[in-house]
Amino acid sequence: MTASAPTALPDRSHGLLLDDPHFDAHRSQGHHPERPERLLAARAAAERSGFRWTRTPSRVPSFDELLRTHAEEHLARLEAWRGRQGNLDADTFVAPGSVDAAQRAAGGCMAMVDAIYDGVDDFGLALVRPPGHHATREKAMGFCLLNNAAIAANHARARGAERVAILDWDVHHGNGTQDIFWDDPSVLYASLHQAPLFPGTGLLAETGGAHAEGTTVNVPLDAGSDDGVYRLAFEQVVLPILEQFDPDFLIVSAGFDASYRDPLAQMAVTPGGFGWLAGALASMHTKAAPRKTMYVLEGGYDLVGLEDSLLASLHGARGAAFSAAEMHDPGLMVRTASRALRSHWSGLDR
Repeated sequence: MTASAPTALPDRSHGLLLDDPHFDAHRSQGHHPERPERLLAARAAAERSGFRWTRTPSRVPSFDELLRTHAEEHLARLEAWRGRQGNLDADTFVAPGSVDAAQRAAGGCMAMVDAIYDGVDDFGLALVRPPGHHATREKAMGFCLLNNAAIAANHARARGAERVAILDWDVHHGNGTQDIFWDDPSVLYASLHQAPLFPGTGLLAETGGAHAEGTTVNVPLDAGSDDGVYRLAFEQVVLPILEQFDPDFLIVSAGFDASYRDPLAQMAVTPGGFGWLAGALASMHTKAAPRKTMYVLEGGYDLVGLEDSLLASLHGARGAAFSAAEMHDPGLMVRTASRALRSHWSGLDR
């Protein structure tokens, strides 16, 4: 079976690109999987993609802008680390340039939202470091200092978006993003992730706070899940929910550590699988109503896997056809997630 490119896709031959040499200054003293070479791989994918990129400059956000997403105490703790080298926890390091890199990554994502709302383009790719989806409102963790996707989502809301969706396909659950929007019905957070795995959150029962039940969507997947399992999760859970939520702005927390090559997880997604996922999202768009979309880089720690998977995703976003893997659910995880979410969303009973 082949997934063909939708005939009504908007022109995806161009887009916005966020990149900044300051992001390379976030560098551990010893070996660390979250290393500057990751951006070399991501930049190569962007260059090979065939997109005509318009550069979005990074900027340093104001304190008040960051307060939309993070607690004052967290921001003060980070500021105290400016210019210093050390470790915030067993996983999360800071270098002399890390706080500036994190702030510019967050501010650059906000600048990309502005460019999209100002009509420069309706698609963007943010090649940022450090990643962000584990950073909670209160603290840094899991390689992450500031939550780039969440900051972008809150800025989109400030620019007028009524509903923002964040789709997180990083192999690790984005506990920080979930925490930030737990009780916010205007932001849908949907995650496909390996379970059990760090950080140990993202259970089926985690569906949102009292004022936002159902707007947190977790699809935990067994180790070894491949293209077919991810396709099933998309077609039976993610896409129906996205269509019903009907976001004004879509953010993809684009981690590529579900790659079969990645050393920090045990998934089996191929570049073609990522391309199919991106194509399925693009197929929700029409020329009459193009959806504002940005991809924000999260994880992905094998350099070849990162480059090839991001490249395929960009091709999928452009409407390239990728073979659709045969759907299967050996651990019944997708069907279990579908049943668990039926009380919040319709169309999940297939």
